[in-house]
Amino acid sequence: MKSLYVKFVVITIGIMVLSGVLAFLISNTYYQQKLKPINDQKNTKIALDIVRFAEVHPNINLNEYLGNISTIGYQIYLVGNSGKDSFFGAPFRDRTLSASTKKQVFQGQIYHGILHFPQETFVTGFFANELKNTIGVPLTHNGINYALFIRPDIKLLFNEMHYLFGWLLALMIVLSITMVIVSTKYLVKPISKLTAATTSLAKGNFNVEIDIDRGDELGELSHSFLQMSRKLEQLDEMRKEFISNISHDIQSPLSNIKGYTNLLEKEPLGDIEKTQYISVINGEIERLSTLTKQLLLLASLDRNDDILKKKTFNVAKQIKDLVRNYQWAVNEKGIMISYTLADKEIIGDPSLLFTVWDNLLTNAIKYNKPKGSIDISIKESAESILVTFEDTGIGMNNEEMERIFDRFYRADIARSRTVEGTGLGLSIASTIVKLHGGTIRVNSKEKEGTAFVVELPVM
Repeated sequence: MKSLYVKFVVITIGIMVLSGVLAFLISNTYYQQKLKPINDQKNTKIALDIVRFAEVHPNINLNEYLGNISTIGYQIYLVGNSGKDSFFGAPFRDRTLSASTKKQVFQGQIYHGILHFPQETFVTGFFANELKNTIGVPLTHNGINYALFIRPDIKLLFNEMHYLFGWLLALMIVLSITMVIVSTKYLVKPISKLTAATTSLAKGNFNVEIDIDRGDELGELSHSFLQMSRKLEQLDEMRKEFISNISHDIQSPLSNIKGYTNLLEKEPLGDIEKTQYISVINGEIERLSTLTKQLLLLASLDRNDDILKKKTFNVAKQIKDLVRNYQWAVNEKGIMISYTLADKEIIGDPSLLFTVWDNLLTNAIKYNKPKGSIDISIKESAESILVTFEDTGIGMNNEEMERIFDRFYRADIARSRTVEGTGLGLSIASTIVKLHGGTIRVNSKEKEGTAFVVELPVM
């Protein structure tokens, strides 16, 4: 397969050649339609001026006069009614001229050979050194009738111009091809670097370096590629962290279950110890069950398998019902909970959005201080509603806030050890909100509290 560099050079040169051919054909059409009639009229006027001067000055030597005219750039053919003819100036390549044409001029008509020359290329039409490609006019001198045929001597008039245009054309072609080759190398070079970077990226090397200082589309492409590389690196790290976390979160309860079942089998235990061990085993099983359900829900959300079952429901009533369900946990920690919930109906999946509110409320309870407070509010605008869960808990720093919606991320080691959780809840909540066309954001200060704000479209 040809390289992009070769393809670009070949295509560009091909375009140059095709453009030249098209320009030539268009110029030919312009010559045939516009320039040739003008050229014919101009040369007809010159021929008539020559005849007029000769007829007004019967004493001049006609041959000498026409000879002098030929020296300034004309080819002339003079034929008398007796059939005697003479040529002046450069010889014609083709002296063929029909008797009817001569007779026509003898009868006083003007022969427009330039105008009616065959419709070929303008190079042939303009430079054809043929007797047919002339202007014929009647001439009477000293009582003798003549037919005078005249055309410009192109070779004499434009000989140096031929060389000039020849060199100009040759230099233009050579310089154009050279510049195409050089400029193409400049254009293709960053693409070659991008190709090498892509190959490196495919091998798992995310530390790629490419030029992003260009201000054109290739610079934008390079910048986007670097952004993609950094994002892929982050995704790869998240994937590794995901596998590590899920392995740990599955292995840990399994180890506990295995250990306690071994104790139940081998050790003579009292009823109290058995009850404690069975309680621990059931807790670990519940933990695994919760983790499995959340992973299945995440997988469904990621695939977006028409999981949303939207309908109209009252979001304020849903949150009030949720608060009543957790009243025992609130009372247990001595937390004061308040809410300002204006009745508002929205269109969405009530089951999935209930998961969002449940996660935000349980987090506000888990990470709150004893005898702290939780405030829940709903504010509405013309097109959206803002649901806010604000607590007076332990809060988060900026780094933690940036990663709080990552899967399996727990805000700090101390919290992950003391509070049960899978690290999937906020990731699930964020995904559900995005599927509804909304946004979720967090504002927090360490040791002061955290506020989660969910914005959802009304319709």
